[in-house]
Amino acid sequence: MSSDRRKPYPFDQIEPKWQAIWDECELFHAPNPGEKGFDPAKPKFYVLDMFPYPSGAGLHVGHPEGYTATDIVARYKRLRGFNVLHPMGWDAFGLPAEQYAIKTGQHPAITTRENVAKFKSQLKRIGFSYDWQREINTTDPTYYKWTQWIFLQIYNSWFNPGTNLAEPISTYRGTDPDRVRLAYVADVPVNWCPELGTVLANEEVIDGKSEVGGFPVVRRPMRQWMLRITAYAERLLNELEGLDWPGGIKSLQRNWIGRSEGAEIDFKVDKNDQKIRVFTTRPDTLYGGTFLVIAPEHSLVDLIVTEEQWPAVREYRERAARKSELERADLSKVKTGVFTGAYAINPATNEKIPIWIADYVLLGYGTGAIGGVPAHDERDLEFAKKFDLPIIVVVQSTGDEPALGFTGEGIAINSPIIDGLTSANAKKKITAWLEERGLGKRAINYKLRDWLFSRQRYWGEPFPIVWENGKHRALQEKELPVVSPPLEDYKPTGTAEPPLAKAKEWIRYSDKAMRETNTMPQWAGSCWYYLRFCDPHNDKRFVGEEAERYWMGGDQPGGVDLYVGGTEHAVLHLLYARFWQKVLFDLGYVSKPEPFQRLVNQGIILGEDNQKMSKSRGNIVNPDDVIDQHGADAFRCYEMFMGPLEQMKPWSTRGVEGVARFLARVWRLLMTENQAGEWELSKKIKAVDATKSQQKLLHATIKKVTEDIESFSFNTAISQMMIFVNAFTNVETIPLSAMREFLVLLNPFAPHISSELWERLSAEFGDAGGDVSQQSWPAYDERLLIEDEVEIVIQINGKLRDRVKMPIVATDEELKAVALSNPKVQDRIAGKAVRKVIVVPKKLVNIVVT
Repeated sequence: MSSDRRKPYPFDQIEPKWQAIWDECELFHAPNPGEKGFDPAKPKFYVLDMFPYPSGAGLHVGHPEGYTATDIVARYKRLRGFNVLHPMGWDAFGLPAEQYAIKTGQHPAITTRENVAKFKSQLKRIGFSYDWQREINTTDPTYYKWTQWIFLQIYNSWFNPGTNLAEPISTYRGTDPDRVRLAYVADVPVNWCPELGTVLANEEVIDGKSEVGGFPVVRRPMRQWMLRITAYAERLLNELEGLDWPGGIKSLQRNWIGRSEGAEIDFKVDKNDQKIRVFTTRPDTLYGGTFLVIAPEHSLVDLIVTEEQWPAVREYRERAARKSELERADLSKVKTGVFTGAYAINPATNEKIPIWIADYVLLGYGTGAIGGVPAHDERDLEFAKKFDLPIIVVVQSTGDEPALGFTGEGIAINSPIIDGLTSANAKKKITAWLEERGLGKRAINYKLRDWLFSRQRYWGEPFPIVWENGKHRALQEKELPVVSPPLEDYKPTGTAEPPLAKAKEWIRYSDKAMRETNTMPQWAGSCWYYLRFCDPHNDKRFVGEEAERYWMGGDQPGGVDLYVGGTEHAVLHLLYARFWQKVLFDLGYVSKPEPFQRLVNQGIILGEDNQKMSKSRGNIVNPDDVIDQHGADAFRCYEMFMGPLEQMKPWSTRGVEGVARFLARVWRLLMTENQAGEWELSKKIKAVDATKSQQKLLHATIKKVTEDIESFSFNTAISQMMIFVNAFTNVETIPLSAMREFLVLLNPFAPHISSELWERLSAEFGDAGGDVSQQSWPAYDERLLIEDEVEIVIQINGKLRDRVKMPIVATDEELKAVALSNPKVQDRIAGKAVRKVIVVPKKLVNIVVT
């Protein structure tokens, strides 16, 4: 007897079989224009997942949630007649592989290769319809050759404010092109982790320690490569409007860019030639400015601090250097600061005001200095009260709010030039007054800062840059890719020098020139991978022009039609990719100004304990275990059946079992088990027309599943298919045509079982034209969904006696006649007097008797 009986249906045989067939037939390969099999008559649809970092732990059940959603859409669009580009690759540079290399001496490339193989095998088991011929890996030199090439385009460009575009640096007419390049070098304060030997992003620092390893992190100035993303701030902000992104994600992007209008005001340092420039959105409060606060790292600190205050200033700066920017910007923390001993002159009052340093002022935000107006700013008020600084009210509310601590707009007071003016008019007048005297000017400020683009790591893209006589210059395109040399050990140098500095022969480019030893951040490879997927094997160009125009084409500003991933990438990855796309667009290399037209974020899948999945909690669920027990189709369907895609929800083993039972019912609807324990097609299936009610249910299901896929309501689409299956479970005759259309609907969700059942039907009833995935998506007929019958309740003296189906157009007289002639009614009214008959159209007939 077959072992199939141990399982509700033989998914363990079906799924590997169909995965092998799909691979062998290259069923999901999307040819490019001009290639064999390309159909120019079909519209295109580019659906993309945020590609994963292949960690050693492999997938847990939360990872494939978004991948399942995109696969459903990809399969559905193919069935709708689209050329579908649905690729997968690996964002494989990263600190974990380097840390493993430091511990074991194993080259990160080997670790990465092993991790990729594990991830790929897991993804293939789930049955995703990726075009694996387009697989890319950011650590492959044939890929990062073009990452380096794009960096060179950025390096060799500048942003022309006159045209509002990036242009070749050759068009710059100034004397110092390095001052305006989009890629430049600067000494900036960074989060330096001596133990890891690298700079960390703010997000990688938690409570003053590295996220990886928990090592101490300090702030220190270092020479870094920067990308001038701030030049694109206005365009990054304005061009969000044409994108189909969730409102919350757009808000996060806008807040990160942080546009604000105001004025830049110069405060002269008393008894010194220096000036401190301050940006403020409230120049109308200038008369209330009673102190200045500058960032501890500000270059002016060393020039203005007095001898008496130097020890306190030095100690405070050392303490501030041990904090991350996120810690320093925390509004809830207690304010600290130190007086420099110096004073500035308030340009409105000509009064001397003290200059302090405080860690809540960040060098990278605005000018690195703020004017303290304690009466009208909560943070300034807290600071002034703590250090006993003057507080002057200069704005009066037009309502009942107290003046002290009032932060809204009102009427200017105690401000001779602008007294009595509304805040809006006061801002205009005081700014004009400052401009007339050369003391300030109108300004727009952004929270967005230039992108710190270098890392002191081994496992990253080397820069295609050499240094000669203290100056940097670009390598030629023919010298790409620049490949990192193997090292005997990958440990940090213990200094600010990156690990590549150990490769003495490699860094010596020539007798006079040395290679750049920093590497690019992991962000680099993910900034443009969606373009490489369009043409991954092109060795002449980062993407072919025709392929890029086709797959990134259309009437919308964004090229990728659907982009799905987690909200953890809602700001930086999306912002950086948009920046690179805009530079390439300005330079004429791509056809679209935006990379991603529609964005959908999937929610997090929690453990069964309602906690985030993690090794330490022991609540990780491995998809391999679920597939072993219930099959890949059950895993896919449950991931979508859990609830709306964008919501956070807990995993439930019982929930998987319920969905697995549904698929088993689908199987047993069309298959029966014979006495030998073998599955064969049910004799109930016949090539007959569906009944009227069956037709109606089928077309309602087609309509519901179609609309739900389009709206990403996958859970309710599955619910409708469950209703369909239940309705056919106990019928005597199952119409072949209805089952074939149903299998097409089921295919995007459960491709293996639908393919197998389709093949079995074709073997018995004749080939319907290839695999189920090669069919056309069924259309529904609205006429069949129109209710032409209605159920009428028949009552006697208000009590239910029967229900009957009647035409929806039946008249009151017809309803009365049917009710009075009903056998159940006649039995009960025999010998009684019918006093009246009440008809409620389309609902009931009530016969009143005595």
